[in-house]
Amino acid sequence: MDSRMEQFVTIIESDLWLMDLLRLVSDIEPQRCYIGAGAVRDVVWDRMSGIEVHDGIKDIDVVYFDARSTGGDLDAELEQGLAQQRADVQWDVKNQAGVHLWFKDVFGYDVAPFASLGEAVASWPEYASAVSVRLEDKKLDVIAPYGLEDLLEMRVRRNPVRVTEDEYRRRTNRKKYTERWPEVTIQ
Repeated sequence: MDSRMEQFVTIIESDLWLMDLLRLVSDIEPQRCYIGAGAVRDVVWDRMSGIEVHDGIKDIDVVYFDARSTGGDLDAELEQGLAQQRADVQWDVKNQAGVHLWFKDVFGYDVAPFASLGEAVASWPEYASAVSVRLEDKKLDVIAPYGLEDLLEMRVRRNPVRVTEDEYRRRTNRKKYTERWPEVTIQ
């Protein structure tokens, strides 16, 4: 395991709150669900900044890939099941195989279907957020198509796969990264 991965794993494993959520998500059958995006980024940056309580995390993004069930019903069912176990958490479950079906309604333009969960994660708006993790057999399974450098260096850079420069600027202004984490650099 390289040093960046070791650092990432150490941070995640030291966060009891996230590890509890990962255990719940890992128990979902038959889907292989991961927690990703902002939830992972925020936990890592909170821990690196000495913030112990994750009160700035709005929701927990849970992702999986199932090309046979893209209508959204399974997403709602999984969210409901997770909420029954942890009602204190706002769950946001999305089958990445169905993103192309609703993306235009939300963002205003069509996108092609993803071929895999890794391809979906690789399209997320910033490199630091293009990370997802799953607990499997007591070990972390990590999807980080661009590596962990931006995340661990607290750097926000636009991922041009799907996000325009204008949307990226709106997003970074809306997220107010440097208010919560003054160490963050935005490029």
